[in-house]
Amino acid sequence: MVVLIVILVVVLVLLFSGMYIVPQQQAYIIERLGKFKSVSYAGFHIKIPVIDRIATKTNMRVNQLNVKLETKTLDNVFVTTVASTQFRVNPENVATAYYELRDPAGQLRSYMEDALRSAIPALSLDDAFARKDDIAADVQKTVGNEMARFGFTVVKTLITAIDPSNQVKAAMDSINAAQREKEATRQRAEAQKIQIETQASADAEKTRLQGEGQANYRREIANGIVDQIKSLQAVGMNVSEVNNVVLFNQYLDVMRDLSQSGNAKTVVLPASTPAGYKDLFSQLTQAMLTADEAKGE
Repeated sequence: MVVLIVILVVVLVLLFSGMYIVPQQQAYIIERLGKFKSVSYAGFHIKIPVIDRIATKTNMRVNQLNVKLETKTLDNVFVTTVASTQFRVNPENVATAYYELRDPAGQLRSYMEDALRSAIPALSLDDAFARKDDIAADVQKTVGNEMARFGFTVVKTLITAIDPSNQVKAAMDSINAAQREKEATRQRAEAQKIQIETQASADAEKTRLQGEGQANYRREIANGIVDQIKSLQAVGMNVSEVNNVVLFNQYLDVMRDLSQSGNAKTVVLPASTPAGYKDLFSQLTQAMLTADEAKGE
């Protein structure tokens, strides 16, 4: 009876040891008598006890590896490049990934460092900053092709940092500041040029309008004098009398303007009245007539 119980227990133990469950996003490699037999994915499975064994449990989730590397650019500037790559085991090549590579992360790191040392020195510092995505794509393509031979898939590669030395950063800041100051100076000069041109145009327009106003003013005065002369001739006055009246009216207009001016002025007139005004009128009239005759000759 005891023997039967022992045999039953052994059978149950062997039976349960032949059953196993694979969790989600994992894969078990099954070996039979030390030789690869199959790959078991998520779910319930049965194996032959003692003969079959679980060689390894492979994680199918995405892993990330960060690589920090110092290298030199095309213009001889040493930079520290930080790259991050995401990789995972290819579900179709789980056995290859297990049996071919002992240290997948180490191998991937070597491939990435080699790819970065080939990509960065071919670019200047400015191009390296501007073409980070292109560098990442080249590294991913190169590393991905190599890792695919060992059953791994490179999902994504990113260049997260390209850091030159502090001295280079200071020099770059100085260059950028000088370029910005140069552009600002050019803009200020351009603005000043536009301001000068605008002011000159405004002054020219102002002078033109003042000239037109002065011309119109003199034209109206001339027209008024002509109308006045015609009115005086219409009442029977001869030319000499008309000229005297017009000149005297102009004289009165000048004296009125002088009296209304805000500037301080001193005008000396003859003291005797009205004979003094008559003499002054005669003198002014005679002087103007003389000037007119001189112009006529």
